[in-house]
Amino acid sequence: MAESLEWPRMKILDVPQSGSVAGQTSSRNRFGQYRRTRATPVNPNTGFQGVVRARLAVNAAAWRALTGAQRAAWGSLGTMITRTDALGQVYGLTGFQAYLSVNNNNLAAGNAVVPDAPLLLTPAAISTATVTLTSAAFSIAFTTTPLGAGERLFAYTSMQRSAGRGFEGDMRLVAISAAALASPMDIHAAYLARFGTRIAGQRIFITLQRYVGGFLSGPLLISQLVA
Repeated sequence: MAESLEWPRMKILDVPQSGSVAGQTSSRNRFGQYRRTRATPVNPNTGFQGVVRARLAVNAAAWRALTGAQRAAWGSLGTMITRTDALGQVYGLTGFQAYLSVNNNNLAAGNAVVPDAPLLLTPAAISTATVTLTSAAFSIAFTTTPLGAGERLFAYTSMQRSAGRGFEGDMRLVAISAAALASPMDIHAAYLARFGTRIAGQRIFITLQRYVGGFLSGPLLISQLVA
């Protein structure tokens, strides 16, 4: 009830829309299209945000130093990398977007920025994951194990949610594994530093993606209650 009072939403019948115009935001959920009053994004300016912004600034500056031929090669790579927007429409990336995508991942993994566009890779997704989750332990046993040479595991999690929650749209990159890690991946300390002590009965959502050469696999999505 509190959410509906703070952010009133009106269901509508209209062509698919996503975005904000004149103080109104259109979107959709499992129940269909809706429109609500536009909310001002929160900008807490945390240290984690600062790291990501610095990474983007470094790569944006490096893009300007590339040659025309290098930018053209990134443009070709971008046409082969597809994304899906909020309306379910598939689109390709620009050269700049492809450069940022690959090299943001490289920097996050502790690897060097690459000025030349690599060959497109499609890493295989993690097959299975079994989570050990208590107030004092948070580890993820995964297959296939170990990861290959140079491969890493990116672990995204949610904050703690109520046990009855079935969907989560706010996932944060919490931990990145060592290269060629053998299962399990321990993210207890990383989660504690980011979100604090876990409480029994709360639900945490987890997304795992395999990193290879600047590219990420499709996600493995799971959730578990804190024991």
